Amino acid sequence: MSVRRTHPGGSPRPRRQGNRRGNTGAGADHDVWNWHARAETPTQRLDRNWAHLLQELRVLQTGVQLLTGFLMILPFQPAFDSLDGGMRGVYLVTAGAAVGGTIFLVAPVSWHRLLFRRHRLQTIVTAAHRFTLAGLALLGVAMCGVTTLIVDVVVGPVVAMITGAATAVVFVVVWLVAPMRRRLSATRGAAPRRHR
Repeated sequence: MSVRRTHPGGSPRPRRQGNRRGNTGAGADHDVWNWHARAETPTQRLDRNWAHLLQELRVLQTGVQLLTGFLMILPFQPAFDSLDGGMRGVYLVTAGAAVGGTIFLVAPVSWHRLLFRRHRLQTIVTAAHRFTLAGLALLGVAMCGVTTLIVDVVVGPVVAMITGAATAVVFVVVWLVAPMRRRLSATRGAAPRRHR
């Protein structure tokens, strides 16, 4: 009779599961790594991932909700009449992005409530991850739009467009390019070790 090895903490070692639905070879490797490095089962990893997502969402939700509230009252301010047609278009895109970002960043709460006690934490964590990425993208668009609108009112349309474009470049570099470079370099560095 075969006995499953256990970690010193007593938890059983996760087995490599083939390519079943929702479980790839990389996921199985990740489970084994987590077990060895953290003494963490796949369920514990899901709990940790969910807790990390909640912390990130707490930071994002406050900012995006304040931004959305600011944008909702903007048309009722006297200075709004000074915006030309182009800047009103920028406002509409910005407000739409802020509302969309709010929807995506609050969506994980709804999913968690509706799937509560249904043993669907994997589904919730995966969906929340995707919603957070979409919310971040929309928040970036909204921040670029707000920057453009403010600079347009304070300085003028040409400087506003330059500032909006510069803000977009900074967001893309800091939020996308830099972390993806780290991710790709870590993947390349880990590849030779896997084949040893």
